[in-house]
Amino acid sequence: MTIELSTIQTIAMAVIVLYMGKFLNYNFKFLKENCIPESVTGGTVFSIITFIGYKTGMFNFIFEDSLRSIFMIAFFTTVGYSASLKLLKKAGMPVFMFLIASVGLAISQNILGVGLAQILKLNPLIGLATGSMSTTGGPGTAGAFAPILESYGAEGATVVAMATATYALIVGSLISGPLANRLIRKHNLLESKVGGGVYDSDEEKKTPLDPKHVSTASFQIIIAMGVGSLISNYLSRAGIVLPSYIGAMFAAALIRNISDFSGAYKVHLDIINIIGGFTLTIFLSMTLMSFKLWELQGLALPLVIMLVAQTILIGVFAYFITFRLTGKDYDAVVMTSGHCGCGFGTTPKALANMEALTAKYFPSPKAFFVIPIVGGLFIDFFNAGIITLFMNILH
Repeated sequence: MTIELSTIQTIAMAVIVLYMGKFLNYNFKFLKENCIPESVTGGTVFSIITFIGYKTGMFNFIFEDSLRSIFMIAFFTTVGYSASLKLLKKAGMPVFMFLIASVGLAISQNILGVGLAQILKLNPLIGLATGSMSTTGGPGTAGAFAPILESYGAEGATVVAMATATYALIVGSLISGPLANRLIRKHNLLESKVGGGVYDSDEEKKTPLDPKHVSTASFQIIIAMGVGSLISNYLSRAGIVLPSYIGAMFAAALIRNISDFSGAYKVHLDIINIIGGFTLTIFLSMTLMSFKLWELQGLALPLVIMLVAQTILIGVFAYFITFRLTGKDYDAVVMTSGHCGCGFGTTPKALANMEALTAKYFPSPKAFFVIPIVGGLFIDFFNAGIITLFMNILH
């Protein structure tokens, strides 16, 4: 039996799948402690149900998900509004060094994924799906780029990318603690106090959630999406292949920085971030519930090999490179712990890793200042460029 859902029915189903994830996360401690997004939990479970239906011939869903790309572009537009050059300049050298580490890891993840795919005689684009789009980028970036890989002939890239992103969300926390504890013991870092400066979060005052401000923030997102579409269309005509959200991200960043330097108008970033959270949740839910798990059957063993290799890479890179680039002190250990999260999962995962570590030892204001700026703001821009470069080379 084939069940066809209209656009409205598809969105409604996405919300039902989200609440399924909320229920499971609330009732299973493992899911909550590992910061698995509710949309990922619900979407993965629903995809297993559809897999059973497909294999038994009992039922199969067909979704009309044309609005999924709009939710995706809206989310990445909100990310663009976070890219403040003024903030980056104020943050200084610690942020710059961690950004170098994050960019280096993203490049390494793609080289490893593509290289292993070639050794395993797979489409190199499948290897790219296990790289930084799913590890450093997390589910949001994986869901945005993977359909492009499929359009280039990498069948099953979306399932591979989302499976990798889900795996990374769990493993990013499992390796963080042991790695950080080893660094602390090896370098006797508990013998010295946390160093110096005061790191303020530079948070803006909260904007009251009245209709006027919410409307203004919504209009700012829509305007950036519109301007971004013009940028994307121009680049496409010039022969430059980019995901559809890139233009909107750059447009939003431009609007944000004009606001920062001119003061001519206000960007309501806190409200924009709330809207971003909503659009990401719906986008991920719509993406994951349409998983075709049967496409993974022929890729099961190669995927396991590539996931194990990516796990080894994040551990080795964080231990030997991130720790050294960020100062080889206690703050560096906490940032290294965070890198296991945002380099192999998401920024909330990174913060959860650091909170667990600092609760055991002592605070690190520097790490909690640096990680959200790089992991939550700037790495998405750099990662999108890195993925796009690899994608165009391989296509």
